[in-house]
Amino acid sequence: MVKVTFTLDDETVARIRQTAARLDKPQSQIVRDAVHDFALRAGRLSERERLHLLSTLDAIAARRPTRTTAEVDRELKDTRAARRAGGRRHRQ
Repeated sequence: MVKVTFTLDDETVARIRQTAARLDKPQSQIVRDAVHDFALRAGRLSERERLHLLSTLDAIAARRPTRTTAEVDRELKDTRAARRAGGRRHRQ
């Protein structure tokens, strides 16, 4: 374990103390648990963000395509060929 010093506001310290007393755990354990839980959630989307992204995806999927399947297939074929040949040498 490493001993560290942090400056916390009175309300946060009170919450740590109340939680430690209620759970009968050391205050340092409460802080460790809180940091662990926060770290697990930090990289995840909130429910609001998730719903926004899903609605955006639904809107994109509902749009009519601007090109035919044949045009898309032709572009993909050209792109793959260009990559195999070392990239595009000229503008198409």
